[in-house]
Amino acid sequence: MLKFISFGSGSSGNCYYLATATDGLIIDSGLGIRTLKKHFKDYGVALNSVHNILITHDHADHIKSVGYMSYEFDIPVYTTKKVHDGIKRNYCVPKKIPSDYVKLIEKGETYQIGEFKVTPFEVPHDSADNVGYRIECEGIVFCIITDAGCITDDIKKNISEANYLVLEANHDEEMVENGPYPAYLKKRILSSSGHLSNKSCGQAIAENMSESLRYVWLCHLSEENNHPELARKTVESILRSYGIVIGKDLQLEVLKRKLPSGIIELE
Repeated sequence: MLKFISFGSGSSGNCYYLATATDGLIIDSGLGIRTLKKHFKDYGVALNSVHNILITHDHADHIKSVGYMSYEFDIPVYTTKKVHDGIKRNYCVPKKIPSDYVKLIEKGETYQIGEFKVTPFEVPHDSADNVGYRIECEGIVFCIITDAGCITDDIKKNISEANYLVLEANHDEEMVENGPYPAYLKKRILSSSGHLSNKSCGQAIAENMSESLRYVWLCHLSEENNHPELARKTVESILRSYGIVIGKDLQLEVLKRKLPSGIIELE
């Protein structure tokens, strides 16, 4: 049985854990190393159970502790060459990934990484590069899409194939437009290489999900331009307008920015 934990989801730090009985995978390592170690200890998960790390992109809130994790626990780190190059340049990553553990992958190709079959795909964002991941294991398809400026055909395809989906619902558009951010930052957030709004998230799910989609987690909510209940209600309302009922056709949860989700079993 697969298990999933979100250790943090938002600009303060992103880190997700996916595991079988004998293999563990981290997706993004944007929490401080001490915080991450504490979370693993609190949940009774041994850090040496993590055998590989996947990175989506090179922004600090996704990579802060990746070098420490790789170095201390001898963990290979998989991402595209552009993301690896961005990690090397990023001053927010004081400990770099040892060269032996730098593993290159390409979008659209499928890789066997431990017990997981992993396919990275393009996700538009204003970073050196950015990928989502389709992860297949034990007959389950788990898909994560974060920091997405817009919904592409690749993203639509991967939503349609997912049984379990982590999808960004970063902001409410009106809160951004009427909020205190300077004009350049508002423009960045709302652009096609910025972040996904609650409405765009809901429409993407409604228009592309299949009957095999069981669970959706909304991730990477803005602290200033969103609220968990607002994100949930917006997405739920859009799904309802398509005849999709939360609790009957689909389960929906919002991941907390700074608190772990608890251990979630994927069946």
